[in-house]
Amino acid sequence: MELKDRFLKYVSYDTQSSEQSRTFPSTDKQLVLLRELADEMKALEMTEVTMDAHGYVMGTVPATPGCESAPVVGFIAHVDTSPDMSGKDVRPRTIEEYDGGDIVLNGQLTMRVADFPELAFFKGHTLIHTDGTTLLGADDKAGVAEIMTAAEYLLAHPEIAHGKIRIGFTPDEEVGRGVDYFDVAAFGADFAYTVDGGMEGELEYENFNAASAKIAVQGRNVHPGYAKNKMINAIEVACELNAMLPAAERPEHTEGYEGFYHCVGFDGTVERAEISYIIRDHDTAKFEQKKSYLWSAVDLLTKKYGDGVLTLTLKDQYFNMRKMVEPHPQLIDKAMEAMRMAGVEPLVRPIRGGTDGARLSFMGLPCPNLFTGGMNFHGKFEYCSLTTMRKAVQVILNLAQLWAK
Repeated sequence: MELKDRFLKYVSYDTQSSEQSRTFPSTDKQLVLLRELADEMKALEMTEVTMDAHGYVMGTVPATPGCESAPVVGFIAHVDTSPDMSGKDVRPRTIEEYDGGDIVLNGQLTMRVADFPELAFFKGHTLIHTDGTTLLGADDKAGVAEIMTAAEYLLAHPEIAHGKIRIGFTPDEEVGRGVDYFDVAAFGADFAYTVDGGMEGELEYENFNAASAKIAVQGRNVHPGYAKNKMINAIEVACELNAMLPAAERPEHTEGYEGFYHCVGFDGTVERAEISYIIRDHDTAKFEQKKSYLWSAVDLLTKKYGDGVLTLTLKDQYFNMRKMVEPHPQLIDKAMEAMRMAGVEPLVRPIRGGTDGARLSFMGLPCPNLFTGGMNFHGKFEYCSLTTMRKAVQVILNLAQLWAK
């Protein structure tokens, strides 16, 4: 199947995951695409195709004769799309030979180069974008399509020498649970790459340390006409807490290695409110300082308003993969060589986010991240370059061969 057709087929599936669900996967609709992928693997005559009780799909492109002793390399992508915006009834649009100008998504919405200057890089590319009513799903169905297209090519061209290639597709990456039940031993790879990056050339082996925080505020509602010295307005307390966090350490004011507090949810009445954050920093010491500062803010407000008014639940989510990948420099060296062979200049930079690869690296499977060509993930301005997607396929094919040398 041609790469474009495969990608458009995958984005037609609604695979949005859910923060609120306590099941795994968090939504049954992810399983529909996962089953489809398992069936497609079998139709391509991959071996060792499995789909376990948690929905993880794995398959093998067998080593070519003489390469059986090469390291086993894996390629991994996730099928779910972000809870931030609907992934149902996606209506992609294609631009051939993009002219570098603004892109009209619909009658009310335009993606402007002034707002998204990265568009200039893609002049002359074939772009696929949304119609402005849903996200696109390039995160990470572009990665899924690229891996499957590369696997199909290797199976159809046995003259290309490569070792055993393991392929894995996961649910629930977008809600931070993507590898909760991933069986590293069953996957059986020595090393792996997640194909879940964005800009052409991205090669990432550093990511944020990450935590989530929820602060429940129990207020005391009293008629406002008689509230003096009695009312505790939970909304006001939550807002006061938010104002105590450094304004300069918000996502909209940070870049590169700079960490942040990001308010991702607020719900409240005078009687009860809840405010939620994600906390991120590449530096472990600064990450711990951010968590400590939040505890201090809650403690200070507790002294002001009394016990039982604020309850903080703080959980670590994942950690910086760098220390797990750096002992294996060949992972990065080969990825850079594979990119240059494909005519792509490597962009080695930290992930301002996280991937399944971060957690997998701490589970014993060192796992840097490769670009897909998708941009503006999680929203209505999401798009991807089919031109770059084709280069990503070539990078995967180059890696397969380089690991066999």
